[in-house]
Amino acid sequence: MRGKKLAFAALFAASAVVLSSCAGGELTLDVPDVPMHEEMGAFEGELNIVNWSGFVEPAWTDQFTADTGCVVNPRVAGTSDEMVTLMRTGEYDIVSASGDAALRLIVGGDVQPLNVELIPNFSDDIAEGMKGQIYDTVNGKPYGVPIGRGANLLQYNEDVTGGAPESWDVVWESDSPYAGKITAYDAPIYIADAAVYLMYHNPELGIENPYALDETQLAAAVELLKQQNAIIGEYWSDPVAQITSFVGGNTVVGTSWEVLRKFAASENLKTTLPVEGSTGWYDAWLVSSTTSNVNCAYAWMDYTSRADVNGAIAMNFGMAPANIAFCATSPEAQAHCDEFAAEDEEFFSKIWPWTTPIEQCVDGRTDVKCTSFQDWTDAWLTVKG
Repeated sequence: MRGKKLAFAALFAASAVVLSSCAGGELTLDVPDVPMHEEMGAFEGELNIVNWSGFVEPAWTDQFTADTGCVVNPRVAGTSDEMVTLMRTGEYDIVSASGDAALRLIVGGDVQPLNVELIPNFSDDIAEGMKGQIYDTVNGKPYGVPIGRGANLLQYNEDVTGGAPESWDVVWESDSPYAGKITAYDAPIYIADAAVYLMYHNPELGIENPYALDETQLAAAVELLKQQNAIIGEYWSDPVAQITSFVGGNTVVGTSWEVLRKFAASENLKTTLPVEGSTGWYDAWLVSSTTSNVNCAYAWMDYTSRADVNGAIAMNFGMAPANIAFCATSPEAQAHCDEFAAEDEEFFSKIWPWTTPIEQCVDGRTDVKCTSFQDWTDAWLTVKG
């Protein structure tokens, strides 16, 4: 679902589920009993990674290989669906999964719980909002080592809007003054954005978590999405196309990632977090349940959790690092952390990171069945017609 994520340092060269304090609590699920790695052994000599573009680069893999002898073989995936498919082939040892893929892999028995004692850099320096959260922690067991996080913000052309919109109503309501020049993310997970808006404006629906929607709540979100469809100028999954649309004036407001505004290099394009809050994405390393290179996988997770390496990945892609010790390493690092709110848990408390919708309600309800990812996928097809 997170389509065509790019290494934004080269953005124009190629077009290409934790919950925050919005809703904490332990998730209890029936999942396959996959054993945990008990102790480190000899390095196996290679590591096959499924990763987002920009997460695995020679700048840090060369040193890792020199230190461990583990040769890194990366495979870039363009979407969360592709990551899930590739991990289920059994050909890959580790994946940089977003929350909308992580829970699918955990429930499917495709990844293993982690022994964090074997990952020393998974420490107090990891941002609190990325530890022990629902998308990668099930039945009290951690399955993911945090990499970084970001918010899905409201991007706007200030020359047109005259300032920052206070509400997401400018992209959802039929009387929006920007009808026809609105953009929205093209994926079923965008249903959660509609749910966030409804949580604030229609509390009578009883939505407590935008990824835990019963049939009535999903129907309300779909109705809102269909209303929005009439005023949408275009949907986007390709970041380059999204930027081009804003810069060209075809789009005035819409959902975006902070880094897209930065690389648009247009002073009139800005981002804001509206009063309702928003969705976002948190990425983590998950290890295959069938890997034959588990020691290399653990070494990689520890290496990339180091402040300097984790920070390099975050700066290369354009996101908040998981290891916030990086922020104090240089003025440049601190500026990056400030730009992406890396140390601002109050900011991220308003963000609902992508989490796979499943039939067991992740908001804790047991008296109803929630809608699944397949239900969302089917519903999304009806939104776009």
